[in-house]
Amino acid sequence: MRKRFFIASYLVFSFQFLNAQTWVSDLGNGTYKNPILYADYSDPDAIRVGEDFFMTASSFNEAPGLPILHSKDMVNWQLVNYALPDVFPKEHFATPKRGDGVWAPSIRFHKNEYYIYWGDPDFGIYMVKTKNPFGKWEDPILIEEGKGLIDACPFWDDNGDAYMIHGWAGSRAGVKSLLTIKKMNAEGTKVIDKGTHIFDGHENHPTVEGPKVYKRNGYYYIFAPAGGVATGWQLVLRSKNIYGPYEEKIVLEQGKTPTNGPHQGAWVDSGTGEDWFYHFQDVDAGGRIVHLQPMKWINDWPFMGIDNDKNGIGEPVLTYKKPNVGKTYPIQTPSETDEFDGKDIGLQWQWSANPNIVWYSKLANQKFLRLFSIKTPENANNLWNVPNLLTQKFPSPNFTASTKVKLTPEDATSGKTAGLVVMGTDYQSIVITNKPDGFYLQLIRAEKAEKNNPEKVLFETKLKSNEAYLQVKVNDPNGICQFSYSENGKKYTDIGEPFQAKPGKWIGAKVGLYSISLKDAKRGGYADFDYFRITNNKK
Repeated sequence: MRKRFFIASYLVFSFQFLNAQTWVSDLGNGTYKNPILYADYSDPDAIRVGEDFFMTASSFNEAPGLPILHSKDMVNWQLVNYALPDVFPKEHFATPKRGDGVWAPSIRFHKNEYYIYWGDPDFGIYMVKTKNPFGKWEDPILIEEGKGLIDACPFWDDNGDAYMIHGWAGSRAGVKSLLTIKKMNAEGTKVIDKGTHIFDGHENHPTVEGPKVYKRNGYYYIFAPAGGVATGWQLVLRSKNIYGPYEEKIVLEQGKTPTNGPHQGAWVDSGTGEDWFYHFQDVDAGGRIVHLQPMKWINDWPFMGIDNDKNGIGEPVLTYKKPNVGKTYPIQTPSETDEFDGKDIGLQWQWSANPNIVWYSKLANQKFLRLFSIKTPENANNLWNVPNLLTQKFPSPNFTASTKVKLTPEDATSGKTAGLVVMGTDYQSIVITNKPDGFYLQLIRAEKAEKNNPEKVLFETKLKSNEAYLQVKVNDPNGICQFSYSENGKKYTDIGEPFQAKPGKWIGAKVGLYSISLKDAKRGGYADFDYFRITNNKK
């Protein structure tokens, strides 16, 4: 991992670890604060394999997809890989299909292989596997074709029988709030029956979804959220028979805490006799951020968090003692800043569609990233349907993103634009654009971009050259953005009114870079970005 722009020192027992990120959950004194990941890792699922912990999450249309995060202590995580270099079917996701694609994956370890299952609401249930989660994953297999099949989780019973549980997307299937179990072949590569509904949540647990299957003390357990992403609770079902009937119990709720939801996640044991539960919280523009709750078993029911109001249902903790994993590990967090000084871009970056090799150049000897001026789609009035947006997740509630860009249009006429964007259903960007008489800096906004509304230029000023320093400060509450620019990298000028960041479709807002060419512009042109830096906002 590259050493990043902002550096904070932590003394962890006998050595010092340099940490460069804006949100650190590990408090350095044996405790942690929630969320453990203040970033949009929606629908997280996690497992322990020996002394290693792995997590994946929904990635929807973003590519690469299925992020693989790794931890040694359950609190400090790093992004180490992706299981999907391209979203399948490849041709379908060659253009942005925002909100479609990879929904609510489950990761499991079975017979020395790592498996991830997920539902694509338009195509069916996919599976991908590997023997090395840090390396190449096999191409995905469509194990069941169908509309509305989502939130898949596999389960191998003690006798070798293989099952899959999944939920239903009402937008495609016409019904939701159902959980269904189906038999698979022993290899987990194909569904072999029509399935059995094992739970109907319409009366008491609407929008039950995201099921995870476990077995303990002879009981089959299904952990599933219900009641809605921002307004729901954690439900647990149990039965001595995998097909039920199932008893039900609410085990985690918001109560009087600020942690709304709390939504779906994963039960993981520490390897030292402790049990823990990961889940997410929806914070709108900030996305779906990951929390960790202590968990214990009472009368063969899981209990999560702390029962503040003594009603028998746990509530999320804000701080707690770190899990005991038998050892102490350094503080680590996912990468954010990219100095563009390596052989390729950092793992934190994703495109809005399956990446095309001609979108960018990052040679080993280049100390910058070159984004080519790709023409926008024929009917696009804004960036919503532009595939070559290079973005990453918001890393915390308060941060500054900055870059230096040089625009080379290769032609004196107008039509090339490159800069820094905060992307969502409403988005705003600060860019350099060229005209016949020179280069201009613009502040651009599109509202309800998903409706293909045209962009508006809110501010424009002529530049002395084809280079500029661009910056956006993002602050609570809920992602208020202030854009600014500089021509010398020292004195920045704020432009425009503060902009309220908006989430995308099923994802939080994203921040990143782009370089485009208008449809009627001549071919050619590119923009060089010297760096992309994420720093803490000055207090």
